[in-house]
Amino acid sequence: MTTELLSKYNVQGPRYTSYPTAPEWTDTIGPADFEAACERANAAGRPISLYVHLPFCDEQCWFCGCFMKVVPKPDRQGEERGEIEGYLADLHREIDLLAARVDRSRPVVQVHWGGGTPTYLTPKQADALAEHLLAAFRPAPGAEISVEVDPRVTTREHLAVLRRHGWNRVSMGVQDFDPEVQELVNRVQPFEMTKALVGASRELGYESLNLDLIYGLPGQKLAGFSRSVEQVLTLRPDRIAMYSYAHVPWLKKPQRVLAAHLPEGTEKFAIFVSGIEKFSEAGYVYIGMDHFALPHDEIARAQAERTLWRNFQGYTTHAGVDLYALGVSAIAQIDDCYVQNTKDYAAYHAACAEGRPSTIKGWRLTSEDHLRRTVITNLLCHCVIDKREIARQFGLASFDETFAREVAALPAFVADGLVEPRTDEVRVTPLGRIFIRNVAMLFDPYLLRRPADQPKVFSRTL
Repeated sequence: MTTELLSKYNVQGPRYTSYPTAPEWTDTIGPADFEAACERANAAGRPISLYVHLPFCDEQCWFCGCFMKVVPKPDRQGEERGEIEGYLADLHREIDLLAARVDRSRPVVQVHWGGGTPTYLTPKQADALAEHLLAAFRPAPGAEISVEVDPRVTTREHLAVLRRHGWNRVSMGVQDFDPEVQELVNRVQPFEMTKALVGASRELGYESLNLDLIYGLPGQKLAGFSRSVEQVLTLRPDRIAMYSYAHVPWLKKPQRVLAAHLPEGTEKFAIFVSGIEKFSEAGYVYIGMDHFALPHDEIARAQAERTLWRNFQGYTTHAGVDLYALGVSAIAQIDDCYVQNTKDYAAYHAACAEGRPSTIKGWRLTSEDHLRRTVITNLLCHCVIDKREIARQFGLASFDETFAREVAALPAFVADGLVEPRTDEVRVTPLGRIFIRNVAMLFDPYLLRRPADQPKVFSRTL
């Protein structure tokens, strides 16, 4: 990998947790579209996935790109009044509103709590929310029920409460164990703290454990990050996510304090490659982009069987489901629509109090959107596009004719070592897996339509 190739491919680009991506969505999609999508989904009878957004955190991590809100600890004292309790009251109302719109006979195969920090709730608050949610939407046998946790605020009691309700997966943020890096990003989390919570999770019977790392953080060096990877390996998580730090200070103001000391170019590339090598040597399967899994894990098996899919939570084994989302800013994928709740807390409260959806924007997919979403998803999930399979699935006379522009551009990717020279497939090389977002971008015509002077919305691909 030369510096010239890094400069060529380390450009701004989507992560494709949806296609079309969120910047293309429009505010012409509103509550009526959400309700119509729910009716179509009920008629189709597909399985259900549920996402609950719990946005509160104890403090601001400077690198964070999530929609979150810092709530000072004094607000959590006494009788658990205050902002969090008000938000939970709205969330309980939204659960009932959604349950009234969804056919209860449809199987619930996935439940996920994200944030923010879901375990910033007290165990009592988490217990009440879990009980209400799972009474309204009863999970099917074998359902995947997961939660994101921050070891700095999560107790064994938190994990025990959720485990009693059937939670079976836990994902912990690590980012980096290097003390200097932790200080720079305002997230001090010693290794022993994480190790203790990992041990508690396993003792309580959680079936799957994921740890998140971030490379490209300020102050990171190859040697230091390598030590963090080695520490993670001693914990032997079932899955590992190693995300590229998305530096988007024009979107996330707290990141502006991190403008200095960011590893760039070949230094950042070397950090990432070292992680790939260490995880691969330890027996993990490189799923693609930023995910690794032990061979027994569901996502590794799903990739081998070509049933892996991608949605707003990243890689998932649950393709062909309708994703319903609860909470402020939460994004759903129902039938052929993406719909997003408002990010305004007052507007969200008003909608819940009045018994109506808080949908603020979204997108309804066209037939071409469905085609290109499948092509991009196959590439990101399986690292290959089978031209004949796509042609059969969508009734195309010829893949190469339908995607003439893209096919004409492929030789440049072949010459740079990102794509293999094949006739009936678009298959990425090991190097291409690292820059797979760039290959996927080739099949996204919305990027071509964006004005050159339009504000930046995406992070870099490395």
